[in-house]
Amino acid sequence: MKYEWRKKDKKIYLPKQIPTIYNDTEKSYIKLQGAGHPDSDSFRVNVEILYALSYSIRMMRKGGYTPKDYYEYTVFPLEGIWDLDEEGRKLDYLDKNHFVYQLMIRQPDFVTRELFQRAVESVRAKKKHLPVDTATLESFSDGLCVQMMHHGSYDKEPETFSKMEKYCEEQGLIRIEKSHREIYITDARRTAPEKLKTVLRFKVSK
Repeated sequence: MKYEWRKKDKKIYLPKQIPTIYNDTEKSYIKLQGAGHPDSDSFRVNVEILYALSYSIRMMRKGGYTPKDYYEYTVFPLEGIWDLDEEGRKLDYLDKNHFVYQLMIRQPDFVTRELFQRAVESVRAKKKHLPVDTATLESFSDGLCVQMMHHGSYDKEPETFSKMEKYCEEQGLIRIEKSHREIYITDARRTAPEKLKTVLRFKVSK
């Protein structure tokens, strides 16, 4: 049976529009790091790299190579871990040019380093303009966190974060770092800002 994240992992990817506690477990991701404005060309290239590698793995079976323990699945959504550089943290306003980020797409558990390298070589041969060597395969977890579905423009995320931080105060939880994670349930390239759906998450401790 096809693994569809919208059906199998609703708690992760389709939380309610109220803050909830979630204990994240270790998962595998194709990941890369970047800096600067999310409307920049470099950001768009980074997104293209992640999707190219993820779909290369997804389509290997149709190309005549079946990875060990392979199963049909839907490619997972784009995610990002966002922070500000040192200069950006000193400002009393948000300057998106000072963003530092890690972009990633989760991978099925059958994806090994060897399989990932096979995808890198395939994409490198087909899309020579993409610096695919900037991507890595990593496993990690957020551990204990608070998350909430945000509806609307990215610029209105502070309103949702305020609700999440108030929830933490009520529950006796402490936000342990300024960085946060976003999971893009809708594609910003094809969706009006007011219709965007983004899971917002940050790490906490008791």
